[in-house]
Amino acid sequence: MGNKAVVVTGATSGIGFETARKLAAEGFTVIGVGRKEERCMDAMGKILLETPNADVRFITADLLHQDEVVRIASQIGKVIETEYDGKLSALINNAGSVYSHYATTEDGIERQFALNYLSAFLLTNKLLPYLVEASGRVIITGSGSHKGTRIRWNDVMLTKGYNPLSAYKQSKLCDMLLAKGLNDRHAGKGIRAYVVDPGLVKTDIGTKAGGMVKLVWAFRKPFGVSPAAPAETYVWICRQEDHPGHLCYHDCMPRKFSREVTSLNAERLFELSHRLCGTEEFGLKT
Repeated sequence: MGNKAVVVTGATSGIGFETARKLAAEGFTVIGVGRKEERCMDAMGKILLETPNADVRFITADLLHQDEVVRIASQIGKVIETEYDGKLSALINNAGSVYSHYATTEDGIERQFALNYLSAFLLTNKLLPYLVEASGRVIITGSGSHKGTRIRWNDVMLTKGYNPLSAYKQSKLCDMLLAKGLNDRHAGKGIRAYVVDPGLVKTDIGTKAGGMVKLVWAFRKPFGVSPAAPAETYVWICRQEDHPGHLCYHDCMPRKFSREVTSLNAERLFELSHRLCGTEEFGLKT
């Protein structure tokens, strides 16, 4: 897999780290993205200790903020152009979180919508030309919880009656629609988008949230699988010579998804997302 570059967000812990580690061990070039410099260096050190000859680097960014997403997209683009012939084999949009109380980013976006979905939308927008050049893949971390909700179109930022679980579920439905919309628009250009449903995993996503979310997660977490288990599915998708044929996967097998995942809803979400990010269609400059 030498010279096949893969970007992994949320790569310093949990599923993201295990995916980056496994990709590096198989010979992929790995560009990891993490929020804190210290944790990025620690993650890179662990990967290099295990695979000394790995081609791996980490970039620090807080993906809650759109200007940070744009900054690292430019940084990654320069690396891809200079060192990898302008080809990005895969973009794994894995960064995500749960927040126990309502707040918005400096861009005015509800935080779960901003991090779990909109950062993936914007980063994909900026890196799409490199994915097209490589006939690459976009892989998004989803959740089975997307099946129990709809987009609240009249209040997407959930300003009325905020509930952290409802916000999380909506953000994960948006991730499904991002993959659907990408395939509707760009499958003809040689790229494909996928969602991985990791199931219940022993990560710190709920612990970091605090409040009631932390208490609920403390009860659920012990029943989850190791992050190394779902990481296998991300690596499997990257490894396939031909694009896998389904939209959503779990344990390397196709996974059913909500009836809300339609072209009509994807189109509506893309129009909203372009307005929120100040972007045009993927691959076009504003």
